[in-house]
Parts: sequence; C-alpha cells; structure tokens
Amino acid sequence: MDIGTGAGAGGLLTDLYELNMAVSYLRRDMTGPATFSLFIRRMPPDRGFMVTCGLDDCLEFLAGFGFTTGDLEYLRVAQRYDEASLAALGALRFTGEVWAVPEGRVVFAGEPLLEVTAPIAEAQLVETVLLNHLTFQTSIATKAARCMEAAAHAQVIDFSFRRTQGLEAGLAVARASAIAGFAGTSNVEAARRHGLPAVGTMAHSFIEAFPDEQSAFAAFADDFPDRTTFLVDTYDTIGGIRSAIEVARRLGLGPPAGIRLDSGDLGALAAQARRMLDAAGFHSTRIVASGGLDEYAIAGLVAAGAPIDVYGVGTKMGVSADAPYVDSAYKLVAFGGRPVMKLSPGKITEPGAKQVYRGADGDVLTLREETAPVGHEPLLVPVMRGGHRISPAEPLAVSRDRCAADLAALPAAVRRLRAPDTIPVQPSERLGRLRDRLRAEMQERQRA
Repeated sequence: MDIGTGAGAGGLLTDLYELNMAVSYLRRDMTGPATFSLFIRRMPPDRGFMVTCGLDDCLEFLAGFGFTTGDLEYLRVAQRYDEASLAALGALRFTGEVWAVPEGRVVFAGEPLLEVTAPIAEAQLVETVLLNHLTFQTSIATKAARCMEAAAHAQVIDFSFRRTQGLEAGLAVARASAIAGFAGTSNVEAARRHGLPAVGTMAHSFIEAFPDEQSAFAAFADDFPDRTTFLVDTYDTIGGIRSAIEVARRLGLGPPAGIRLDSGDLGALAAQARRMLDAAGFHSTRIVASGGLDEYAIAGLVAAGAPIDVYGVGTKMGVSADAPYVDSAYKLVAFGGRPVMKLSPGKITEPGAKQVYRGADGDVLTLREETAPVGHEPLLVPVMRGGHRISPAEPLAVSRDRCAADLAALPAAVRRLRAPDTIPVQPSERLGRLRDRLRAEMQERQRA
C-alpha cells in the first residue's frame, strides 16, 4: 500500500504520546481547529524578565514538517501502527497559522510566546519541537542579556561552543547571545551562518608549543599582525604582559590589539596590565578577560573598577548554568470553536486564543479579538498562515535592536541581577469573566 513519499521531514521529532494522540484524532476524523498556547508558567530564580528567542527555528521546522517513508516504516514496525493511520500521517503537513512574540522582545510569566491554530493532530505533533526551541533559546538569550547588563560599556563575546550541550545548541547559543547584544562568537560556523564577527586569540597550547613565550608571541604577530591579541597567563601573567610589550616593540608592531587574561585575580591583574600598557604607550591595547565568567562575576569586576574592555563568556552562559531550564508549557486553549482550560492545581490555564498588550503601566493579557487598551501595543503578531511564513526571516540585527530597546525600557529593579522585581501580567476583564464562567461550568459537570 502506498503511504506517501514523505516530502516533509521532522515527523519523528516528537514524544511518542504526541504520535499516539494524533493517530487517535485521525482515526476519529477529529480535524477541527485547535489553538495551543506556549507560555512560561513562572520565572526562573533571579529572573525579572525573559528575552524570547527561537522563533525562527520554530517556523523553519513548521514549514518543512512531515513524515518520510523511513519515518513511516519505523512506525509500522516499531509502533505497529495500522496502514490507515500510516497513510494519514504520511499525508500530514502543517497547514495552520501561528501568532508569536518576535524574537528579542522582553516577556514575562503567563504571556504566550507563541500560539498555534491548526487541525488538532498537526498542532499536537509539533509541540515538542516548539517547546524545545523556544524554551532553550529563551533561557540562553536571557542569560546573555544579563551578562550585557552587568558589563556596562564593555563588549561581551561568546566563548561557549566547546561546552554547550550539543553542536546544534552551540549554533543556537551564538545566535541567541548575538540577539542579546554580544559582539561576536568564537564559533566559526555560527559566525558564517548568522553573519556574526568570528573572534579568537590563541590557546595556552600554542604558547607551550614554542621554546618560550616570546617566540610564540612573535610567531603569532608575524602571522596575524592586524589582529594580534596575546594570551599572557600561561606561565606568569605579569611576565607575559612584559613579553607582549617587548615583542610588539621589537617587531615594530605598534600597540597590539589586545592582551587576554584567563586566570587569577582578573580585577587586580587587569589594573596592573593597564598601568604597564599605558606606561609603554599602548593606550589603545584592549584587555580581554575570560575564565568561568557570568553576569555575577562580571558585575563584581565592573563594581571594582577593573579596566576590562572585553569579556569572553563561555560555559555558564552557554548552558544558563544558574537557571538551566524554564518552566514552559504548551496547552490547548480552544478546540472546535469553543474555549477550553485546565484546572489542575498550580497549572490552571487561561482559555481562548489570546493577545498581550504592553503599555507604560504594564502588560495586559486579553482574548485575541479584544481591542487594545489606550496607549498599549500588541506583542503577538501573525507570522505564519496556511502553513507558510508570512514574511522571510528577519535580519538578526533587527532582533538585536528590538532586544536593546525593550531592555532599556525596563525599570532598574526588574533588570537587577539578584532578587529582581518582575512585571505582573493582568488579565483583561473579559478574559477573567470567560475563565471564571468556564471554570464554574467544568466544576459543575464534575459534580454531576
């Protein structure tokens, strides 16, 4: 029996229960429109805001969604799906619409980052990938934005690739951190793919491979005279700074582009390095600091007045070490033209397709069809219709500018790194009345 050529892809990138539910819907011809809302239930520790990221990957996935012949053969053999179900899955493509908060915008708990409306089997099957992209990349973009907040006027660059939890994660981290304002990445493929500056110096192994530190510096300066940044802490940091100055003078380089500190008391060493470089006339040589940094360490260095021009941030940003997950959810809020909601304790959902309006006095969560309160702007915009993107992927710089503007508009108490305030999201009166009525009806049916 012909079960389709499988022009799409990604159908097995889901949890098994999604497939089981989809098959059950399809067997019963349950093809009514379903709206699912993806939101953050509660903020992670020490987070007053989140920066949404990952939408572009979600839309790319939805546009190509489907099952290959290999996917269907696996389901036939391993899951013992019947031929009719396999045929129905083989014909499935994503045909729905998506409303979403554009990447780089600041969001808060309880606000939809994305809402999908599609025949219920389609909308159900894409849950796992949408949660994966948005949850992970939003956590990283938020961590990176906090590093930018801590760094004040210094630049921050992404050094995380070797410690991210997978190669695709490394590419996503580079992009998310760039949206948050990072000036470059060590990840060369990410730089090529996303049009980012690729940045890097040298490793301690390079220094150790030469007879002495000065030989290594001289070789590197000879090969890369226009981008010479010396790693000075392989043996003795102060001696390394002296060696960098001596090599630059001997070779007639002028001021080297920078020196990099990767260990020790970064604040004290940076202060001493600045004095030595300035005394040598190398006022334009930048000091780069790296080594286990995050927003808390950066904030401490800035508060101490450390003369650091660039921070290289790796592991702790690339895995969002202090908040490695976000309590996100993707819940059915309408089916077949009727609003639905969940009543589980601690996990109650708001019914119906929704909109978020932002104003100077905070955010308002409304039903999609409600008009904007005076002085408020909508956050959710249509991004996909009929299974196709409405507009091409936007340049990364647009998302970065959007992020910078939203962060600048936040109160300082929301941006602070420890015990921040957050912005409460108020439901509209109409949404509140629908929620209360629907909850009462459901509770009454339970009692009957």
